[in-house]
Amino acid sequence: MKEIRNNARKMMDPYCKVCPICNGKACAGQVPGMGGLGSGSSFISNIEAISKIKFNMRLIHDVIEPDTTVNLLGKKLTLPILAAPIGGVSFNMGGAVSEEDYIQAIINGCKAKGIIGCSGDGVPDFIHQAGFNAIKAADGHGIPFIKPWEDEELFKKIEAAKATGTDIIGMDIDAAGLITLRKMGRPVSPKSLEKLTEIIRKTQTKFILKGVMTVDEAELAVAAGADAIIISNHGGRVLDSAPGAADVLAAIADTVKGKITILADGGVRTGGDVLKMLALGADAVLVGRPFSVAAVGGLQQGVETYIDTIAAELKQTMVLTGTSAACSVDRKILFAGNG
Repeated sequence: MKEIRNNARKMMDPYCKVCPICNGKACAGQVPGMGGLGSGSSFISNIEAISKIKFNMRLIHDVIEPDTTVNLLGKKLTLPILAAPIGGVSFNMGGAVSEEDYIQAIINGCKAKGIIGCSGDGVPDFIHQAGFNAIKAADGHGIPFIKPWEDEELFKKIEAAKATGTDIIGMDIDAAGLITLRKMGRPVSPKSLEKLTEIIRKTQTKFILKGVMTVDEAELAVAAGADAIIISNHGGRVLDSAPGAADVLAAIADTVKGKITILADGGVRTGGDVLKMLALGADAVLVGRPFSVAAVGGLQQGVETYIDTIAAELKQTMVLTGTSAACSVDRKILFAGNG
């Protein structure tokens, strides 16, 4: 990964410094770019929320080869990991690689390793078009995410997303606050329960709602008919002074677990971070910025190398906590003094 990261550092400068620890401090306020909005505190909160969680180390057990596979929305994955939907390579990452090359690296690299990559949406239109094309070329192996546009644009993009062959579509409703879209004059907005229910019903695929950060909105997602939610503050890029995803995950999971598939993102950097999120109640996690660094720095090979790295970290942490399977992680692996 060192060579990939060094290459990405040169290619992404000054949009991302590819810091030794990606914690949002050096890039605070850099939106567009890879930073968090305003003070950057919500990005930083994601990191701190995960960092403060500690493990109980256990080694008197028989877990030697832990099972990292999970079944997610009807798909068997080799790891409980997805690449988060990120787009806008030209204005967020420096444009040293094209939107097409970037998303192809994400989608194909994830497919090669038995997990799923997600594509992003935005302005200009080539962002979602590149994602749709990459997923279609991968025989529908990918999840396109669509922003909460007004009806005409929203449903037009949903139909185009379905044409890729995917059977899962996501909406990053947290993008309703993106200042980059406001600056471009493109209408995105929150959705009422009635409107969200209508959108999910008309989509006619499995539906993921990204951007849930409270127990009551998790319950509303269940009521609307969503198949999955993603606990996410949009990487700290839409609302300053928001809590980290790991701060709210357990309470949400305790309320809706078993009623809806629970995913989470925000601050996940290592295999250990993945296991923490699973222990808090996530069924799988999404990883964002590290995948971007890997894709820019090494294209598909960079993505595959990062997946191998985080998989090895996850397996090691599972062994050291006595966790036999990623599909049934016990919260008891977390140190009781956390928080």
